[in-house]
Amino acid sequence: MGSLDIVTDPAHGGRWTSLRAGGREWLWRREGVGRKHVSPGDAFVDAGGLEECVPTVRGAPDHGDAWSRARRSDGDGSGGGTESVDCERFSLTRTVQDGARVDYVLAADPGFRFVWAAHALLDLSERASVQLPDGAGTRLYPSANGPWVKGSWPAPQGPRLDCFGPDDGTAVGAVVDASRACVHDDEDRLSFALEADGQPLSIALWRNLGGFPATGPYRSTGVEPMLGRVFDLAEAGPGDAAQVTASGEVHWRLTVTANCNCR
Repeated sequence: MGSLDIVTDPAHGGRWTSLRAGGREWLWRREGVGRKHVSPGDAFVDAGGLEECVPTVRGAPDHGDAWSRARRSDGDGSGGGTESVDCERFSLTRTVQDGARVDYVLAADPGFRFVWAAHALLDLSERASVQLPDGAGTRLYPSANGPWVKGSWPAPQGPRLDCFGPDDGTAVGAVVDASRACVHDDEDRLSFALEADGQPLSIALWRNLGGFPATGPYRSTGVEPMLGRVFDLAEAGPGDAAQVTASGEVHWRLTVTANCNCR
């Protein structure tokens, strides 16, 4: 297994700006889009990388309430270290250990419901694919802003979603009932594994092959470990969102591994 180098930007929402292994940069980025000049309440600015989306992905506020807030940090944003952010109804702390294991703590009033996603936009070739359990329950979002429909992975409503392929003008999202995913790109591998006791786990997929936004569309492909099973917290039914217990905290762990032996 290859070692991972993670770089984050605590001053600008804690976004992961680099995820490197074996000389390869895995994160896709957009430069010159004004990401460094946002404030809480601003419209989302898509600069790529990996964003922490919490307490929702879609909806209000778009991509959550943490991405636009500076974080306190005990490091310089490279390697390990702990970063924390306080939002209106919760606080989030992230600790990167060993370049591959990331531990999270969300503190809020008991009963607080939320969705969290490691919104990782990956720099992938047209030959790339993502491996998830065949037959896993899938909520497909056939359009960038529309409602979801049920199906099964990897073809929840006909066309397969596991291969990214060339740009075709489409943009779809999906949330798959799984806690692990492995991305294949030629000989390279990148896996995500999510652990959280008593909380709903899923893997979200963003497959934008030049279909979003309506003006000036571009290609962006995401594989996103999630707590919760919907993009928009406002649409979450029973069991669709994480929930803070009587302790006032939720703990979870994300493990990222490069060039593993995943199938």
